[in-house]
Amino acid sequence: MSTDKDTATDRKIVTFSLGKQTFGIDMSALIEIREWEEPTPLPNVPTFIKGVTNLRGNVIPVVGLAERLGWEPSAIHPRSCVLVVNITGKQAGFLVDEVNDIVAIGSSEVQPAPEVETIEQSVICGLVRITTRAKDGTREDKGTMVLLLDLDALSLTKHLDLAA
Repeated sequence: MSTDKDTATDRKIVTFSLGKQTFGIDMSALIEIREWEEPTPLPNVPTFIKGVTNLRGNVIPVVGLAERLGWEPSAIHPRSCVLVVNITGKQAGFLVDEVNDIVAIGSSEVQPAPEVETIEQSVICGLVRITTRAKDGTREDKGTMVLLLDLDALSLTKHLDLAA
């Protein structure tokens, strides 16, 4: 027997693409979505830090998220954008291939990330299957698996201090 509480949405996530994979972050961490513009490069920072940009008088680092995850760098194209997020009180921008949607999910829908041996702490805090809209908006496609990112686990704070 299902109750209203079981079907209630506990949070909203913003979904985005990196290559062929769909990721999501909590909407509460998102400050804004910006069009891609080339950041000012910095010397002596990790290669995944693309540089810095000015956000209403604040200098924030721009991180190539694909590179931070150990993947090939994202190719810049017209739908490339930067997700400006708050990570433990610091702001950072993440270069992503494109933003997809804002989706409401319930806590019961989130599956734990599989435990696999990795070099560093997993940056995936869970997985959720969402139903996506068709390009024409008239029907729903099959479900898409979304990897939920743990922004705190991205270990950017010391790099953000260097870049900002």
